[in-house]
Amino acid sequence: MKAHAKINLALVVGPRRSDGLHEVATVLQRVDLSDEIELEAAERTAIEGFAEDTLIREALRVIGVTANVRIEKRIPVAAGLGGGSSDAATTLRLANQILDEPLGPRALHGLALGLGSDVPFFLREGPQLGRGSGAALSQLTLPQDYWVVLVLPTGARKVSTKAVYDAFDGEAGFEDRREALLAALESRDLAALPSNDLASSPITHELRLAGAFRTDVSGAGPVVYGLFAERQRAVEARELMASHGATWLAQPAW
Repeated sequence: MKAHAKINLALVVGPRRSDGLHEVATVLQRVDLSDEIELEAAERTAIEGFAEDTLIREALRVIGVTANVRIEKRIPVAAGLGGGSSDAATTLRLANQILDEPLGPRALHGLALGLGSDVPFFLREGPQLGRGSGAALSQLTLPQDYWVVLVLPTGARKVSTKAVYDAFDGEAGFEDRREALLAALESRDLAALPSNDLASSPITHELRLAGAFRTDVSGAGPVVYGLFAERQRAVEARELMASHGATWLAQPAW
């Protein structure tokens, strides 16, 4: 099964909640850059292809399955693309298929939430609006007819996502930014979505000059993306961005 990456088409961050997490409003969209995971039942759990991954092992533990797992890793690690969360959700889905009594969607969602705020998104289809800690999800109807250029800047190093949130001090104006996000969703205008509250990059300006109608950092970064209406413009922009680091050309995935 493919484990798709995601981009945050918007990420608005508010005050810290009583559980220690921040209130957020985020728009989550899969793209067709993906890892591939194979799973088969076994007496002991073994993971091949990406041994340092821990979320897959934890996903197997919480669902009560031991298995051989093989990962073909294509999504860059700690990049803001949700690769670890997607791998965990895909593992839950595969493991659930081999249970004698497979879990229903609600129970599976509960297990996913215990693994991380992004994991439940990857159990659902289509773009989603995430609220609360990001795990309260509602499906969105958004344009899917664009191309995505992803740029991972050379030498970029991200501290943990938790550390990025802990350093955030821009709670003022959260309600206004959230309303701007909701208004852009109402009109289905991706270009009008507010910028990422957690991270920024000068590469976004270069992507706009190259023809992107929207640019931003995904999640806590460091990957930067540009959305293009035409494939040829996206291909040309990817070539221009190659001097900044690793690049990918992708499309929205359901």
